[in-house]
Amino acid sequence: MKILLLNWQCIKNPKGGGAEVHMHEIFKRIVAMGHEVTLFCSMFDGASKEETIDGIKVIRQGSRSLFNFYVPLRYRKQFKHEGFDLVIDDINKIPFYTPLFIRDKPLLAISHHFFGKSIFREAGIVSGSYVYLAEKLVDYIYTKTPFVVVSQSTLDEFRARGFMPDNFKIVQNAITQRDYPMKVGQKDDSPSIAYFGRMKKYKCVDHLLQAFQLVKQKSPDAKLLMLGTGDFLPYLNDLAKDLRIENNTTFFGFVTDEQKIELLSKSWAAINTSQKEGWGITNIEANACGTPVISADVPGLRDSVSTGQSGLLYEHGNIKELAEILIDIISDNEKRNMLSEGAVTWAKTFSWDNSAKEMLNVCEEVVKSY
Repeated sequence: MKILLLNWQCIKNPKGGGAEVHMHEIFKRIVAMGHEVTLFCSMFDGASKEETIDGIKVIRQGSRSLFNFYVPLRYRKQFKHEGFDLVIDDINKIPFYTPLFIRDKPLLAISHHFFGKSIFREAGIVSGSYVYLAEKLVDYIYTKTPFVVVSQSTLDEFRARGFMPDNFKIVQNAITQRDYPMKVGQKDDSPSIAYFGRMKKYKCVDHLLQAFQLVKQKSPDAKLLMLGTGDFLPYLNDLAKDLRIENNTTFFGFVTDEQKIELLSKSWAAINTSQKEGWGITNIEANACGTPVISADVPGLRDSVSTGQSGLLYEHGNIKELAEILIDIISDNEKRNMLSEGAVTWAKTFSWDNSAKEMLNVCEEVVKSY
């Protein structure tokens, strides 16, 4: 098949996240199976207009804030005439509303999650309202479009919005297992708690710092390892000082894959405080390093935790409960070791190779039924 992908960002974009990893890992494998894949996405500083990444032909145009306006224009001018067998709309942030202008080709949409009202915490009332209303239009424009979603939580969200479940397939996120230890390694001598991900307001990383202040009272030698960068980072630095935990907290900023694996492997637990996600790929990455996850019990994240096996869930926003779970994990060696072993067992069930095969099957079904 000849497939056209539409996404705001490519895997090289510094502002990319889990949606871009999901797209790239799956479709580079579909290329390796003998298919042709072209990605149309936005530009970023230092990027070329065209290049090939892992077999995927990447075409870039327009800024990150205006890219959605280029999509229908470029499609009508060029892509509709290039013989694509399938167009895939990876809905991420502001939708492209492809059903309005792609009617001559089979169309498949991918969705990770809706921001919903959580966008207001991140973007404020003006920008947040723009995103919120843009997402609401999905309910009217994409009603007949076949979808791939990454979790049961996302499917449940679509059903609650009035979509028919028969139009949906779940193709979950995964990991490249050979890139991870897939075993429990040597842990730090003193308790270490890690966060890995973007430092964004809606991810509520400030909850972890507040919980860690309580943990430190019980375990003064505990360490907090903050891996990642983002526009919420300056606030978090100031908060650590206000909470008087700065001497126990290290902000690493951007880390390489090697550093990420080293730090996660040594940690006693990894924490995910986000308000909402499509899934929790960072949870599985921590598990693949032999580290249990303590995660907010919210849509998406709960799908990536096998409670009592790979980690534990807490009520989102409940700082006291999060702190109590962390204190328990630190003090109970037997439970922590059991969860560490269970984390590896759980991580072994997630494979990009399997997800790519499932995605290809969906693509073939959509083309055949067109």
